[in-house]
Amino acid sequence: MFPIIDVSGSPYERGRAQGVQARKRIERSIATYAKLFAYCGIDWRRAQRLGAGYREVISDLGPAFLAEIEGIAAGAARPVDEILALNARTEIIPPTYPGEAHADWKKIDAANTTGGVPDWGECTALAVNPGSSTTGTTLLAQNWDWLGAQREALILVRQRKPDGAAFVTLTEAGMLAKIGLNESGFGVCLNILRSCDDGSRAGVPVHVLLRALLDCASVADAIAYSAKLGFGASSNVLCADASGATAALELSPRGLALVQGEGAALCHTNHFLASEAASRQASLAPSLSSVPRLARITAFVRGHAGKFSPEDLESALRDESDGLLSICRRPDPSLPAEMRIETVASVVMDLGARLMHVAPDVPTLTTYQPVALIAETASA
Repeated sequence: MFPIIDVSGSPYERGRAQGVQARKRIERSIATYAKLFAYCGIDWRRAQRLGAGYREVISDLGPAFLAEIEGIAAGAARPVDEILALNARTEIIPPTYPGEAHADWKKIDAANTTGGVPDWGECTALAVNPGSSTTGTTLLAQNWDWLGAQREALILVRQRKPDGAAFVTLTEAGMLAKIGLNESGFGVCLNILRSCDDGSRAGVPVHVLLRALLDCASVADAIAYSAKLGFGASSNVLCADASGATAALELSPRGLALVQGEGAALCHTNHFLASEAASRQASLAPSLSSVPRLARITAFVRGHAGKFSPEDLESALRDESDGLLSICRRPDPSLPAEMRIETVASVVMDLGARLMHVAPDVPTLTTYQPVALIAETASA
């Protein structure tokens, strides 16, 4: 299982505790993204400058989020701009990735290494409403497909604020949040999207947005919160709450496009579903297999008899019926490492029970393990 890091106190204290405990995994994140940015033609120094450009927008979103980032940097003994670059990694990666490597990527990668930077997608998600689950609760699940090397940088953070509010998130070390749920029974998953407008403006980094959304109590709150913001890159936040509300928040520099959940389940992969956003869809790399994966998970939902159990969702997320481009993705050895996408982790959340089940590898190679919202030793 990935390391579980419990943090509490002020925003800075929570961030610093995460930085101290996850220091080696933060270094792994830096190594992975320095190499990935080099592949895209961006050296690590420039990536840090680009990350620093998001300081003000993060502070405007909430000074506490910037304080958490500054705490992570202090705890990990890294420059703040490096942690900002990690949290803005989606916005920094060009919309053309994963395509052809930048002509100078090997030279940039070598320069990164000389400069002391260590050497060293995306996802299928679905939400099931309570009336369609065997547990009578909302289920929210996702395969997270990304660079296999980054698996060694993943952590689970359980955060408890002084007012008692709590959440648990599976994220990349150094980043505020990704997949997670909170004490209100509200949960979030992430699908990276790409539009022709990405990079046309500055906006809230999606990994900071995910941290902010974990302070929301419901899907309605998340929609209202996100609708007021601007974004520099495209993403989909598939969210659900304990009441049974589900929605896909398709974000882009043009704003929020909303896909409301109808029927038993709402499914999403890595392309826009809302018609007003789909017209600006960037070209889809075949290696992402977004369209066939959506067709496969949708067919699973429509063909399923009876109600869905958590084990049914685990089975769906283990589907390998389309070879290396399946819902459950194994790495394609014919691709360069910088394009070799695989399922680095899989999550099934029971929002009613406030419980996350995590498979810490390609899910066909491992088992799902329970992770509670709050550590058993934590005070009530």
